[in-house]
Amino acid sequence: MNSCLVFLSLFLIILIDSSNSSITTCPVSMKFVKTVPWNSSLCLNFKPLQTKTETKQSLCCHTLLSLFGIALAENLNKHSLFHFSNTSTSESCLQDYQSSLTSISLPNNLVSSCFDPSQFVSTPDTCVHIQSEQDWLNKVDSTSLALLDNVCKPDLSDLDHCQACRNQGDMVHQMLTRMDGNSSHSLDCFYFTILYIAGIVNKLGPQSNGVLACILILLVDDKEDSKKEHHYALVIGLVSASFVFLSFLLGLLYFWCTWWVKRRKNDNLLSHNGGSMEPSFSLRVRPKSGLIWFDFKDLLKVTDNFSSGNFVGRGGFGSVYKGVLPDGTVVAVKRIEESDYQGDVEFYREVGIVSSLKHRNLVPLRGCCVVGEDENSEYIGKYLVYDYMPNGNLKDHLFPDTDSENEKRLLTWAQRKNIILDVANALVYLHFGVKPPVYHRDIKATNILLDAGMRARVADFGLARQDYSQNRSQLNTRVAGTRGYLAPEYALYGQLTEKSDVYSFGVVVLEIMCGRKALQLSSSGEPNFLITDWVSSLIKSGNMMKALDGSILQDGNSNRSITERFLTVGVLCCHVMVALRPTILDALKMLEGDIEVPSISDMSMSPGNHMFARGDST
Repeated sequence: MNSCLVFLSLFLIILIDSSNSSITTCPVSMKFVKTVPWNSSLCLNFKPLQTKTETKQSLCCHTLLSLFGIALAENLNKHSLFHFSNTSTSESCLQDYQSSLTSISLPNNLVSSCFDPSQFVSTPDTCVHIQSEQDWLNKVDSTSLALLDNVCKPDLSDLDHCQACRNQGDMVHQMLTRMDGNSSHSLDCFYFTILYIAGIVNKLGPQSNGVLACILILLVDDKEDSKKEHHYALVIGLVSASFVFLSFLLGLLYFWCTWWVKRRKNDNLLSHNGGSMEPSFSLRVRPKSGLIWFDFKDLLKVTDNFSSGNFVGRGGFGSVYKGVLPDGTVVAVKRIEESDYQGDVEFYREVGIVSSLKHRNLVPLRGCCVVGEDENSEYIGKYLVYDYMPNGNLKDHLFPDTDSENEKRLLTWAQRKNIILDVANALVYLHFGVKPPVYHRDIKATNILLDAGMRARVADFGLARQDYSQNRSQLNTRVAGTRGYLAPEYALYGQLTEKSDVYSFGVVVLEIMCGRKALQLSSSGEPNFLITDWVSSLIKSGNMMKALDGSILQDGNSNRSITERFLTVGVLCCHVMVALRPTILDALKMLEGDIEVPSISDMSMSPGNHMFARGDST
């Protein structure tokens, strides 16, 4: 009897052990959820939307997808698989992921709302049938691998290293996409390139700040570094508090006295000048930029008190008035109107950005002025002074008001071509010619002004962003811009990169080439025409030339091959898949005929749940 009990006990132990061993565990740890300095506040108030598709496209889900890339990259490093080997493993990892998220007080429905286990399971129906690291090594040539290893191995927190790595990664991704031949697999090629860099190539690994921000495009929180310095800062702060406070009081007294003396001096100068035609300009020039801070009384004089006769029109965030400086220079004075997007921060951003830019295809900023409550209550606000562009904006020439007595002559083909090249050159300068690069965010026909020679100048930098670190600016939670010109990844996810501008540029190219507005609304306010869809449908049906404006076809100077090339480049720039959209530098080379224009892929594809949907692939 005892022997039977012993045998039964042993049998049960073996059965239990066997059952436990059959339970699938996740091959990687999810501890990074607590250790990586990511912005978890994006998911604090998470609520599923009406459909799962809409939910997956939310900012929270997108952030969690990027964060989960750490797990996939570490799995690739440890087990040489780009995805998990089976569904049960994927489910186990997602359960661990949710547990880690819950442990930091985030909702317990995040993973089930944002992910499907099947999307992380290895399958041969991917980019060139790649599943493992060995598959990758077999497909990518040794030269490309060596270059990728060289430029992506260092710390990618460095701006130059990050840019070089992303450029080479883009080349590998495009090579694999061409090799596969199926445009629907392009995203897989893109994801695998990211995971390979994060999990295999970079020496610091996927949890390093450089990889998080540069490759996985994750908002990195700087709180961790600040905590390390908090103790020392506190000690130093307490010791020097008295000194700082005293310095502040003395500085405040000094600036108040300086302001009072200067104001009295200016008032005396203006009162002595009376009704003179030559106002005495009390100007302050910003060092190294030549930017002038105008006295408001001077702006009143040059614009005749902002008279209706000098009213030019409405620009972004304000009204524009024509004025003439004492030296005869004609200027445009923009009076900024407060809005949700253009406040103090945006105003000084525009001033700071534009004053440092010098390019023949940008509208020069001469100076600015700020009127406070204590100066003139009627004109409280902020003002920008630009060089005057006598031929107005591009929209007025493309789509003139037929009821207006000042209807403008339609643009010739030569003018259209020059305008497109001018805007492209301006964007090449903003993206590649200055450091940090500048993303305009509002490229559209009304923000392209024409000088006396009908050459284009890009204007209105009120929404512009400078990419100082290529970290935080990759994901902008506050979408701004104009309907019809917004890139899908920016409109849906808030991802802002240089290729957001490329999309907007492509829309402008189509408007110029087709003579139709980017977006037309029905009487109910719903869009009933989108130029990108219209041109795409004509291309698919083999009727590309029908998209061209009739005046271009009738222009004896137009060349069919060149006009077709310009139209094709416009379509490529508007591709919904960011990875297949060219950089503005490549777009310019295509327009000028320096490089071959690739064939157009399926333009009707709508952006889905991109695991690491980036604003660019450079």
